[in-house]
Amino acid sequence: MSEGGPIVLAMAVHELTRRDARRVAVRAQLLDAQRPTDLFDTVSHLTLLQHDLTAAVAPNAELVAWSRLGSASPRTAVPDAVDEQRLVDLQGALRPAADLALYRAEMAEWPGVGEVPYWLEGQHHWLQANESFRRDIVDELRRDGPLVSRDLLDTCVVPWRSSGWNNNRNVPMMLETLVQCGEVAVAGRRGRDRLWDLASRVYPDDDPVPTAEALRTRNERRLAALGIARAKGPVSPHEPNGVAEVGEAAVIEGVKGRWRVDPRYLDGAFAGRTAILSPLDRLVFDRKRMVELFEFDYQLEMYKPAAKRRWGYWAMPILAGDRLVGKVDATTDLDQHVLRVDAIHRDVDFGVRLDREVSRELADLAAWLGVELLLPEH
Repeated sequence: MSEGGPIVLAMAVHELTRRDARRVAVRAQLLDAQRPTDLFDTVSHLTLLQHDLTAAVAPNAELVAWSRLGSASPRTAVPDAVDEQRLVDLQGALRPAADLALYRAEMAEWPGVGEVPYWLEGQHHWLQANESFRRDIVDELRRDGPLVSRDLLDTCVVPWRSSGWNNNRNVPMMLETLVQCGEVAVAGRRGRDRLWDLASRVYPDDDPVPTAEALRTRNERRLAALGIARAKGPVSPHEPNGVAEVGEAAVIEGVKGRWRVDPRYLDGAFAGRTAILSPLDRLVFDRKRMVELFEFDYQLEMYKPAAKRRWGYWAMPILAGDRLVGKVDATTDLDQHVLRVDAIHRDVDFGVRLDREVSRELADLAAWLGVELLLPEH
């Protein structure tokens, strides 16, 4: 110990190439050659499946599971896990039910301790002004739940004001607010509609993990699922992309800034495979990270007019080893009982082997969907 106090040893910063970083990311997302075999273990590692119901090919959560497990996992595996409440919908993401203990303390503290963002403070004031409305919703769910939102009576005193599409959507906004408070939860689906119930009837009766410990654990598990990420990343509706200070420091050759890496993925030889991904897959969901690591030109074009699309409504990225090499424009046509592939956009020369592997993955996807595969004519 020095006269000035304890000696602090600086931890070395990992120096990575883009290829190193890509391989870390691919391994962490369970997209390398060592495929997982169990759905629940896969979701537990990934921490979530984004619950987007766009089903141009298949709903996102199911498509993400197929990309890892292949057609060996039943098509109904994800919906069955939701029905059994092994997977629970929290803020648009399916998570293992046991993970809810990592959120309950934060819910109990809502809108937060100390200084909170102005918009969250406004939401809190709106809830306080509508205490009788809150009680009505909770009482209806206790008596008749689970219910879809349109079954719930709007007794709002102060309407929700917004410049966007949520203006005057009082019941949905109250339900979303009560999810944040931990009073209400998504109990399942009726068609495309969410079923709402009391959280006490949906979430496991586990002791909440204290907030500070829970936040660190969530950051650690997020980094384990991403492999490499910035300490501060872009905010997404379902999950942060940053991981704070967990893991170890890294720099990536040719990429600005400092990163955090899970060192477990830095050891061992990399063996890749070919995979077809959902446009909402976590490997590509953080578009800034995708460009920085994979140098991949891609956008989800479902919100663009058809005439302005380059790759298609639900074009699926193609992963080959540690590179993103193209997109598949495909649609599941249930009336015709086919997976129709309108185009395979090749960003690089595929060659015979990669063409064969992409065709094999598409055949597996069609088999999993239970339809015929219709490939474009050359």
